[in-house]
Amino acid sequence: MDGRIIYRRFDTPIGQMLAAVSETGLCRLCLPGQENEGFFEWADKKYPGVVLEEGFSDVIMAVEKQLAEYFAGKRNAFSVSLDLKGTVFQRRIWHILMQIPYGSTLSYKDVAVAADSPTAVRAVGQANNKNPVPIIVPCHRVVGSRGKLVGYGGGLDIKIRLLELEGIKVVKERIV
Repeated sequence: MDGRIIYRRFDTPIGQMLAAVSETGLCRLCLPGQENEGFFEWADKKYPGVVLEEGFSDVIMAVEKQLAEYFAGKRNAFSVSLDLKGTVFQRRIWHILMQIPYGSTLSYKDVAVAADSPTAVRAVGQANNKNPVPIIVPCHRVVGSRGKLVGYGGGLDIKIRLLELEGIKVVKERIV
């Protein structure tokens, strides 16, 4: 796949998603509606000169299968190769997010402390916002202080659905 990113749209219980893979691994997973927010511009910025090609790959097929299992309640962790482009700080935050167990949450402050940057709560929020592969890197498991649900690239409705799928009770946009 030299110089190419293969992408494919597919249906899920939360709506149509798009997965994109570089030669290294999954590099983008767009939640429903996010593709219209600049997938092609994102690819051009993160992978200058790359050729985008709609199609299939082993990694895309694995992503689709693992997400189907996740939505069916039969999978609580993912095992696909990743190609995460971001700053050193963003990649550190994404690594911490991947350590949050299924069915659990951390606050933005908890993540900042885990990153040895206890005052970087807003930067953690920005790293969450730039997460290129939501669900796989479970930024939906990060909540505000006192369990308040704040911000999610796919919208709070999707965040709530993902948390509830994992057995987390949500009432009035707050975990309980």
